[in-house]
Amino acid sequence: MSHRHGPRRGPRADMVPEIAAAVGFVSSLLRTRGCVSEQQLQVFSGALREALAEHYKHHWFPEKPFKGSGYRCIRINHKMDPIISKAASQIGLSLPQLYQLLPSELTLWVDPYEVSYRIGEDGSICVLYEATATKPPSSYGMLTCKNQMMLGRTSPSKNYIMTVSS
Repeated sequence: MSHRHGPRRGPRADMVPEIAAAVGFVSSLLRTRGCVSEQQLQVFSGALREALAEHYKHHWFPEKPFKGSGYRCIRINHKMDPIISKAASQIGLSLPQLYQLLPSELTLWVDPYEVSYRIGEDGSICVLYEATATKPPSSYGMLTCKNQMMLGRTSPSKNYIMTVSS
C-alpha cells in the first residue's frame, strides 16, 4: 500500500524545491570544470541534499522566510563551507580540489520560497529559485541579510558612465 501525503494546509513546510535548487547549483559548478564524473556528481548531490535537509530541519520557517537565513546560508569565503566539504569527501574530493573547482567567494542563500546566490564579494545577487507562493506580508520591510548588504553600498557606476560618455 502506498502512503500518500495528506492534504497540505497552509504554506508548505517541505524544503525539497529549495534544497534541490541549491544542490543543483553547486553540482553544476563542479560539473563545468569537467573533472568530476556524472556518477560522482550524483553521489555528491545526494549527500549534499541529505546534509542540507538535516542542517535545516529545525531552522525552516515558511511563515517567516528570513528567520534563520544566516544559519542556512552556504558560504565559501576562502574557507570552505563544512557542509559542502563533507559531501565532497564522499566522492573523494579534497579541500584543495574543491577550492579549484568552486569560486573562492560564494554565498548561497537557501530560504523558504527563494534560493539566491552571489559570486564574489561585490557580485550581483542572482535568484536561482523563486516560488510562486505569495510571501506572507510580514516578511516585507524586514531587512534580510541581502538588503542590508545592498544598503551599505552605493554604486558609483551609473554616474561614472554618464560623465565618461558626455
